[in-house]
Amino acid sequence: MKKSLIAAAALCACAGAAQAQSSVTLYGVVDAPIEYVSNMPKAGGGSANLFRMASGGGLSGSRWGLRGTEDLGGGNQALFVLESGFGIDNGASQQGNRLFGRQAFVGLNNNQFGKITLGRQYTTIFDVLANFSPTGYATMWEPVVQQLGLNFRSDNTAKYTGTFGPVTAEGHWSFGNGALGAGEAPGQFRRDSGYGLGASYIAGPLGVGVAYDQYNPSLNGAGGATGTIRKAAVAASYSFGSAIKVMAGYRWGQAQAPAGLASALSQYRDDYYWAGINYQATAALGLTLGYSYDNFKSMATSATTSVNPPNPWQVQLVADYNLSKRTDVYVMGAYAKNAGLGLDNLSINFANGYTPATGKDSMVGVAVGLRHKF
Repeated sequence: MKKSLIAAAALCACAGAAQAQSSVTLYGVVDAPIEYVSNMPKAGGGSANLFRMASGGGLSGSRWGLRGTEDLGGGNQALFVLESGFGIDNGASQQGNRLFGRQAFVGLNNNQFGKITLGRQYTTIFDVLANFSPTGYATMWEPVVQQLGLNFRSDNTAKYTGTFGPVTAEGHWSFGNGALGAGEAPGQFRRDSGYGLGASYIAGPLGVGVAYDQYNPSLNGAGGATGTIRKAAVAASYSFGSAIKVMAGYRWGQAQAPAGLASALSQYRDDYYWAGINYQATAALGLTLGYSYDNFKSMATSATTSVNPPNPWQVQLVADYNLSKRTDVYVMGAYAKNAGLGLDNLSINFANGYTPATGKDSMVGVAVGLRHKF
């Protein structure tokens, strides 16, 4: 059970006057997986299998956070979220050693018109497609970076979210993503900026979402020049009672650099597809099957140039057993072809850390883990 600290003050200059009610909630997840991965590169050359306690988490990234609201009256609220990620294996802060690297924002909400939030936040495309991820954006081996981009968390971001019956509309603007580049440089408004728009419809068993995202990364050593990474996606889901949910989606992608700066950015044009099913076999046991496939039309990087490289694909399996409402154990498996686990490849500069050894074009991953939510 989440622990809530609720305070209501009655400080007044005259009888009957009182401050509005406010609340702060402490919450978190502690997730410890033990992982096996095949075909990892070995020091001195060749390949080897890897056994480790993974620091990033399995089904969830380990975190703790504070979430607060204050009732301002008239259907208005002030709100904030501060969320810190950490490695369960050593307790170190993650997301670039940030204190609140997962989320850090403040905002205002109106019950009728929606909310505005300011700070480090998830992008619109991340929010819109969350309902259509088979594994719920599981931390381990989920192709989130390939699907959504390295900027799926963005600094210096203003975001609007409005819910109108079954429809949720959203849009964001990032003034400069300091996590990935310089950001907010004087006289360079476009540098490391980004924006997105999206909407979802969730009613009864049916869900539909559509989103667009653009990120303009700095090109190192290019005198303030920027590239352009665009992504557009559509997804749908359908639930058969409370036991089965199926989902599928498509994401169009393109990364470009200015003429003469092709080597400063991994450029590509791809079509990314995914599908999955969630099956609640019993009250305690949930099963998930997910499949991802990326059709590269072209790719050009600083290291190599290739037209129609081998297309990466991955299948994921998850069995999750709830010991209680807050504690579960799970087994995960994945097989990736023509890429590392999580569809790690040159287009994202192997950002997930699963680079196949030289001469290897596939990887197998197996993990068992224990997760506790508070």
